[in-house]
Amino acid sequence: MLLRIKKLSVKQRLTMNWWKDPAYRDRDAIICDGAVRSGKTLSMSLGFIFWASASFSGAAFALCGKTITSLRRNVVTPLLPMLKEYGFICIEKVSRNYFDVTFLGRTNRFYVFGGKDESSAALIQGMTLAGVFFDEAALMPRSFVEQAMARCSVSGAKMWFNCNPDNPSHWFYNEWIKKADEKNALVLHFTMDDNPSLSKAVKERYKRLYSGAFYDRFVLGKWTASEGVVYPMFSPEDHVYSGEKECSRFVISCDYGTVNPSSFGLWGLSGGVWHRIKEYYYSSKREGVSRTDEEHYAALEELAAGRDIDHIIVDPSAASFIECIRRHGRFRVVKADNDVISGIRLVSTVLRQNKLRFHESCRDILREFQLYRWSEKAGADAPIKENDHAMDDMRYFVTDTFGRRNDCDLFAISVAR
Repeated sequence: MLLRIKKLSVKQRLTMNWWKDPAYRDRDAIICDGAVRSGKTLSMSLGFIFWASASFSGAAFALCGKTITSLRRNVVTPLLPMLKEYGFICIEKVSRNYFDVTFLGRTNRFYVFGGKDESSAALIQGMTLAGVFFDEAALMPRSFVEQAMARCSVSGAKMWFNCNPDNPSHWFYNEWIKKADEKNALVLHFTMDDNPSLSKAVKERYKRLYSGAFYDRFVLGKWTASEGVVYPMFSPEDHVYSGEKECSRFVISCDYGTVNPSSFGLWGLSGGVWHRIKEYYYSSKREGVSRTDEEHYAALEELAAGRDIDHIIVDPSAASFIECIRRHGRFRVVKADNDVISGIRLVSTVLRQNKLRFHESCRDILREFQLYRWSEKAGADAPIKENDHAMDDMRYFVTDTFGRRNDCDLFAISVAR
């Protein structure tokens, strides 16, 4: 499959060529932030390789993402075929997490790194780099980003940052975007209009996917704080149903608590929509009596009520309850992905797409929808840790069932076979 650039916007061209533009070539860094699907990722990654190949030979570079898997999916996989079409020779060593690029007799090595937590900084420590590319810099811990920057000790090294907006208290916004002149960095702010491959219909579809702070960030490209209820798009008229549904599949999601409430949801697939058919919600504070793992398991059996359950999704911290379920041997257990913000964003999307509905008898999750709110404390986004147990079991279910949405940028390419 051959990938060809069909059309570039003014900002995409500048992103690819700023390093040789007399007005900007003396800058130490470039930052591209803004809306999703705005065409910044691939134009920036191509520009990074073009710059490296024109400026160095025998040098080492780093491409960094939140995880190596996401970096390969969002950047490396679409990038390498395009480079080969332009005449670059690319040899990838997947097991060793690098690829070599040769162009006009010059060969450079590009290492791929994941910066998912504070410990990731140790992975890149000790290297000598001529440049570094950060995909979704705002998702990486500051220690990792700053360690990678400290490795850029080769004369002429430059740093390339790509990110979608986050909270205005985020360290990257305050230390880099607001201090761009001090950092000698070029900042380019992208909107969906900067991606010429997007049709009006596609832009409108993305506008429908988000609301609240996520709309401001991912559609308008603003660094804005989350506030108010977490799911303002939830509507009893649109999302609550009565009566029975004929379902083809069943899944149960569990947020397990001892002091805190336990919330289990039975989900059934009917007509392409997942319905929360029944729920189990037990608060020891409300009832005045704690329950054991075995008592919660008995409630799980009752919730399943003889149905063929595909699997049970359980809070990953509930080790004793997971073992209890496995010991009984009836249900297959899957540990939930507990990335809160990514999960909330995905729940918001499927609610807006009307892919979730809730039976009127599920009173506790309907109650929590009205009470689940963002914290007003300054800093990183976080919902208040109250009235969130049914919210958590729903988030586990949605993340497991619908998977992560990939917000890598669409780019103006044509595909020829």
